Amino acid sequence: MNPKQLVKLSNTIGVISILLLIYWVFIFISIQVFGLKVFRENMTETFYLSVLGILALMAGALIINVMFNLTRIAERHNQDGVVSKTGTRLGFLFLISLPIVFLSLFAGDHLSAKKKEKFLVRSAKSIIETNESKSNHLLNYSFDETWIIRTKDILDILTKTDDNLPYVAILVQDAIEQDPVILGFSHYYSGNLNDTIQPLKKRFIRKTTQPERAYLDSVFKGNNTSYRYSAHDGRYELFYPYVKEDKRVVLYFSDRQRYGKIGS
Repeated sequence: MNPKQLVKLSNTIGVISILLLIYWVFIFISIQVFGLKVFRENMTETFYLSVLGILALMAGALIINVMFNLTRIAERHNQDGVVSKTGTRLGFLFLISLPIVFLSLFAGDHLSAKKKEKFLVRSAKSIIETNESKSNHLLNYSFDETWIIRTKDILDILTKTDDNLPYVAILVQDAIEQDPVILGFSHYYSGNLNDTIQPLKKRFIRKTTQPERAYLDSVFKGNNTSYRYSAHDGRYELFYPYVKEDKRVVLYFSDRQRYGKIGS
């Protein structure tokens, strides 16, 4: 391999390396700024570690500069300086590829959210269908310590049985001084049925956003039996109504993930 071929080979390797680094930085910035959850943990960690290669960018720029100088010397020496449009075409393709990569990241984030949605819906159906006596207990809401403790025990067993099951709560509609409120039940630490001081409803008030309140009103006061799912910046929430005859509660799932669902 003569010097001219070595220069061309080194130029090719250098340009490809710089382009890969630019892609890596572009993907990293897109994921961080828009909170996209695309890849699974192993792939994400590998990607983040590879971003450290950006530290070699300045050294790479210096090497590229030296390479081009060597190329000019080689061309001048061999009298083979030929102008080519290949570089312009490659630059145009590179610029076109950036929006494609960006849209692919959004598509991956959407796919991860859809996979999470299927998992949460499947978990909700499992809670309702696996044990009829437990699901009937959840449905027969009454604000007393016996029902609260039993509900807490059921949810504890479910979450301890499945490591992948996220935070789970039971939402019901009640009233405090004739004002309608949404109560949420998951944990209860005062579990002593002999206490003379009974639990207070205001301790269980569930904070909700206006869209969530509108949805819950449509479930408890209307005929809405469809679930509500939302995903934003790695936070996934599912409101899943359980309706039987004239009784209804809502199973609420909440999970936060640093990683997506794509990859191994």
